Amino acid sequence: MIVEERSYTLRMPYGPQDYLALYEAEGLEVQRAILGRMLGYFHTEVGPLNTMVHLWGYDSFEDRMTRRAALGADPAWQRYLARIRPLIESMSNRLLIPASFSPIR
Repeated sequence: MIVEERSYTLRMPYGPQDYLALYEAEGLEVQRAILGRMLGYFHTEVGPLNTMVHLWGYDSFEDRMTRRAALGADPAWQRYLARIRPLIESMSNRLLIPASFSPIR
């Protein structure tokens, strides 16, 4: 298993409530249907603020690539991206490999 950590820093004057309202209304269901295993979705309270962090689990790197390609090709996802991108200042992602004792495996 691999875990993808995606972080989005929001552009001012937008905040987590703006991002989450749009995500829940237009992005959540299509992403869940295609990516499958959401491990968590968060916003920061301390440290760099206005940052959204979400974690997705995949069976392998190839599984991730297949699912991300399917998401990118989905027309509903493309419509959502056109609306959410203006809220995002910067994006980053990391692929994480769970330790043998990790509760997420």
